[in-house]
Amino acid sequence: MLHHPPSRSRFPFLRFALPATVLAGALAAVRSPENPPVAVAPLAPEAPDVSLQTLATGLGGITSIVSAGDSRLFLTIQTGRVVVWNGSQVLPSSFLDVTSLVSCCGERGLLSIAFHPRYAENGLFFVDYTNRAGNTVIARYRVSASDPNSADAASGVTLLTINQPFENHNGGELQFGPDGYLYVGMGDGGSANDPMCNAQRDDTLLGKLLRIDVDQNVNASPFYGIPPDNPFRPAGVPNEVWAKGLRNPWRFSFDRATGDLWIGDVGQDAREEVDLQPAGDPGGRNYGWKVMEGTLCGAGGASGCPSAPPACGADGYVRPIFEYDHSGGNCSITGGYVYRGGAMPSFAGKYFYGDYCSGRLFADGALLTPRPTSLTTFGQDAAGELYLGTGGGGFFRIVEAGAPAVTPTPPPTATPAPPPVPTAIPPIVGGRSRPTPRVIERN
Repeated sequence: MLHHPPSRSRFPFLRFALPATVLAGALAAVRSPENPPVAVAPLAPEAPDVSLQTLATGLGGITSIVSAGDSRLFLTIQTGRVVVWNGSQVLPSSFLDVTSLVSCCGERGLLSIAFHPRYAENGLFFVDYTNRAGNTVIARYRVSASDPNSADAASGVTLLTINQPFENHNGGELQFGPDGYLYVGMGDGGSANDPMCNAQRDDTLLGKLLRIDVDQNVNASPFYGIPPDNPFRPAGVPNEVWAKGLRNPWRFSFDRATGDLWIGDVGQDAREEVDLQPAGDPGGRNYGWKVMEGTLCGAGGASGCPSAPPACGADGYVRPIFEYDHSGGNCSITGGYVYRGGAMPSFAGKYFYGDYCSGRLFADGALLTPRPTSLTTFGQDAAGELYLGTGGGGFFRIVEAGAPAVTPTPPPTATPAPPPVPTAIPPIVGGRSRPTPRVIERN
């Protein structure tokens, strides 16, 4: 199903890897708070370690693993289905099937799902997929009024359709932030070295992190609004933009304890990077691509840019907090989560991520022993425990090495009552209370 195209495609599902550039030692610290010291991942395991507990196999390429706030996990399958893990098994019937709407595969397909923060109240969720024309679609659905393990397929509405000039670098991650807004990861549109300089342009949504308010215009197109504090709004660029300078943000997440935003951005030929936005940041960051690839200068320079962006190394570019090179078979980062569960206390507060090609797993830059094949995504359950999925359809729970085997939760004896879903979604009236994010100082 997944194959290597002839182009320099960069996506956790496939990566045509050229000879690696070996990183010579640790990199120097960068000067400003926005540019913390870069940690280079070592290539030797460090204790304590983790193990992978197999929960399911043969599911098809898994693109995301998401909790709706209860005991279940929802897995998106690249070909267009969402399936439910009920604690002991993947249910035989799909939660949602949009296969007829989706172009697949390669780097296209059904790429993620996100549940509204008030899902238990309104039953709304959102998906990101590439349509039959190969363009990105952000759509909203609601759960069935009679079955919590099934969606109402007829309820779908489209929020955004974003044209994709090439077949790769579609981004695809959806996450609700602690502010209640929906964040959307968009790749640079594909090919190699961002030939149209989309990540640095201000007239496109490609190569950006978007931020939208899905509680505006709930009952009428476009079914979302623009948060009043989006950083580029006064400048006249696409209002949805929250950050720029991204190549292919294949998985980003919010630390559930601090609100920090962690982004795994896939590199070109030399570096894979993890970017960090501290909670409370006003947005507007530029993560450097295509002028920079991690802490290096990008091979494409400023070609294709309508106006000259800042030079490589300029203070306006935010450097990664972690990066690694392509030695040892590395090729494509898969971003993950900061661990906040209770079963692996040795890893409390550590950020988990990995590499699609080599299968290496990292926790805050330290290499772990397991090497899952074709690592495509991480997931987090309602208790903060971590999971991962692969392009071959493997679904695993991450457990601390030496811990007793985790017994899967038995299926419920009775079907739980579905959340209340009105026949017509009521308009959102009045303001919404959002917690003030805590700003985390980092050296």
